[in-house]
Amino acid sequence: MSSPIKWQKSSYSGGGEGNACVEVALDHPRISVRDSKTPTRAVLTFPTPAFAAFLTALRHPAGE
Repeated sequence: MSSPIKWQKSSYSGGGEGNACVEVALDHPRISVRDSKTPTRAVLTFPTPAFAAFLTALRHPAGE
C-alpha cells in the first residue's frame, strides 16, 4: 500500500492566503504538479529528469 504524496506550495505563492500558486510533490519516479486553488482537479505528472531540466531552464533562460 502506498502512502499519500506530500504536496508543497511554492515559496512564491503570493500574498493573502497564499493560494495563488502551484503545488508540487515527489511521487517517485515522477514529479506531480497541481493548482493550489483546485487541488482535487487534474494533476500533471512529469518524469523527474524532465522536471529538473524545466527548472534549470527557468533559472537560466537561453540567451542569458
